Amino acid sequence: MEWWLWTITELLMVALFLVSGLVLAVILMAFGRRCRHLHDKDPAILEDPNSLKQVPCPSISDPAEKYISLIIPAYNEEHRLPGTLDETMNYLQQRAAKDKSFSYEVVIVDDGSTDGTLRVAFDFVRRYTIENVRVILLGRNHGKGEAIRSGMLHSRGELLLMLDADGATKIYDLEKLENQFGSQICRLAKNELKLGDAANTDSSSRISDIPIVAFGSRAHLEEKALATRKWYRNFLMKGFHAVVLLTAGRGIRDTQCGFKMFTRAAARKLFSNVRLKRWCFDVELVYLCKRFGIQMIEISVNWSEIPGSKVNPLSIPNMLWELCLMSVGYRTHMWKVCI
Repeated sequence: MEWWLWTITELLMVALFLVSGLVLAVILMAFGRRCRHLHDKDPAILEDPNSLKQVPCPSISDPAEKYISLIIPAYNEEHRLPGTLDETMNYLQQRAAKDKSFSYEVVIVDDGSTDGTLRVAFDFVRRYTIENVRVILLGRNHGKGEAIRSGMLHSRGELLLMLDADGATKIYDLEKLENQFGSQICRLAKNELKLGDAANTDSSSRISDIPIVAFGSRAHLEEKALATRKWYRNFLMKGFHAVVLLTAGRGIRDTQCGFKMFTRAAARKLFSNVRLKRWCFDVELVYLCKRFGIQMIEISVNWSEIPGSKVNPLSIPNMLWELCLMSVGYRTHMWKVCI
């Protein structure tokens, strides 16, 4: 072989080695960031707009002080957030007027918005007081998963509901999730009584102590969506479902609906461990539920498509990257789970 061919071959091998090393370094750095972030100081702070002073954030490790907490992540939602908050607060106030034991809080997590989202959120705090509406600031944009995680870890409810800021799902559907929680808890109690475990079924037990998650689902709308969406969106949806099936396994048909309810015990376990910060944290929740043996219920909810979605074709590579990280991280035990 000519000397120049040897030289080119050697140069190609060196280039391949350098590229492989760079890719490996990027992957290891990504794993490192996700493994460390739970131990870093939480950037979230809570402010009282009436006094302009910081007030302490409650912790999910503390006993529940409210019946339900609604966590609404918001990133540049100046125009869609007011309608969602109006509908939500009207519903909550009506329930509280009928049932004096019904207590609530709405936690708006501002994920580094650059528009008037924060002003809208603080306007609602002033209207309804910080006892019922609170704002958590993340300072910069982290992603929906991190916004939900911060809101959950600083909530006071026995039940915790995540709700999208666009109003695509309807707040009154939370009663469906509550009813299913009640039915599931009754079944668990009957099973424990049959097994003779009366210690866990006494009158002092609370719904917040039983780990259950209810996933709002749009799966019943899939046939209609397939008929109205463009072919490439259907292709991406089916492809994503296939990847989710390989990553997290069976159990939940619609992992991405932004309407999910957790008991306090379930939220404490899940959100103390979730690592994905953006779109695929929902898939990680399914995986962690299976890992912890947490009961999962999928419930059909009303849903309508609202203009202004943050999901676009550029989100697909990020989703696949997160799913790959999750799969490798847990299967290689690089991502440790805290019991």
